[in-house]
Amino acid sequence: MNNLIQNIKHNKLIKKILICFITVFIISCEDVVELDLPTTEPKLVIDASINWFKGTSGKEQAIKLSLSAPYYTNHVTPANNADVIITDSNNNTYFFIEDGNTGIYQNNNFTPIINETYTLNITFKGEEYIATETLKPVADIEYVEQNLEGGFSGEETEIKAFFTDPVEEENFYFFEFSPSLNVTSTLSVLKDEFVNGNEIFGFYVEEDLNPGESVVIRNYGVSQRFYEFMFVLLQQSGQSGGGPFETQPATVRGNCINQTNPENYPFGYFRLSEVSEINYTIE
Repeated sequence: MNNLIQNIKHNKLIKKILICFITVFIISCEDVVELDLPTTEPKLVIDASINWFKGTSGKEQAIKLSLSAPYYTNHVTPANNADVIITDSNNNTYFFIEDGNTGIYQNNNFTPIINETYTLNITFKGEEYIATETLKPVADIEYVEQNLEGGFSGEETEIKAFFTDPVEEENFYFFEFSPSLNVTSTLSVLKDEFVNGNEIFGFYVEEDLNPGESVVIRNYGVSQRFYEFMFVLLQQSGQSGGGPFETQPATVRGNCINQTNPENYPFGYFRLSEVSEINYTIE
């Protein structure tokens, strides 16, 4: 019996030694590998989102210009000293002036008009970029429903933001859900192809969204072209979150064109939207 006990103790000791050895071996084999990705000349990134929030004048607008960067670089380089102008169909001109060296160009006297067509003109480093888009309307978010037992696990919080789609119109929508949690906003797009004139909703689900937390819900009216642009972008990312102009798996071109040198195309999009916004607190 004593020999048996000693053998068991001996075997246990050997197992412990083997486990420690294997653990050290696995850890020692973990090397950080960074791929040597090809680099290209930085391109202009245009974040030109003109948003007219319901109940406001819409006069204060901003356009952000930056330069693309290699995959492993987190720093965003602003595009300084550009000339940024928006003109409407009546030749009203709005000059956007850079705030210091931030790459953020501002105008405090913009006049938003529903279904008006606007043209963006940017001159940067001797090259001219142009885009044309229409300011699209959006229906009011009427009410919000929540479900604290949603998702696959039955423990996630689901939110539905309801609105009524206009009758006999082709409409496209861009939803943004920004929770008070330290997580990335969730983006999604909708169209009324099969629900024209009916009550429809934007959908959001978040595991850690508990009573007392809040979510800013925004519904943007957008053009069909922007809908298609964002649809492809969100499909590529594999999720409905993150900034629309972050590093892309493949090139998805927006509506901005380099008139001077078409091969040096920019990233980003020129969009004009009426926006319905609501700040909802989980109950």
